[in-house]
Amino acid sequence: MITFLIRAAIFVFSAALGLIVADVILPGFVIHWSDWWGFVLAVVIFAVIQSVLAPLIFKITRRHAEPLLGGIGIISTFIAIVIVVIIPGAGIGISEPVAWVLAPVIVWIITALATWLLPMVFLKRRAAERRAD
Repeated sequence: MITFLIRAAIFVFSAALGLIVADVILPGFVIHWSDWWGFVLAVVIFAVIQSVLAPLIFKITRRHAEPLLGGIGIISTFIAIVIVVIIPGAGIGISEPVAWVLAPVIVWIITALATWLLPMVFLKRRAAERRAD
């Protein structure tokens, strides 16, 4: 149970990190920092949608368009960003066409790297604690 919670926290953190990096380096992608609650809402909604969509898109793609399997992460990231931008209080906006194309790529790369690297740090520590007990 602890491992599941650590993985969930890592995924939410990686989603926040990906959105922040997109805000910093991508013109036209804006996080409305004046409403910090909106950003927290956006991160939680993004993480939940991403978690639900990835397996669903994988299943549909495997059945109908197998050559597209490699792009599942970017596709689900794009859909999650679209949904978060559409929600009025979510605190994220996209105003330029280039941002619509590059934001999913940036967020996907950062999220993928963070969810790959952070478990090595946190779960390795947890495993070491278990061995010590």
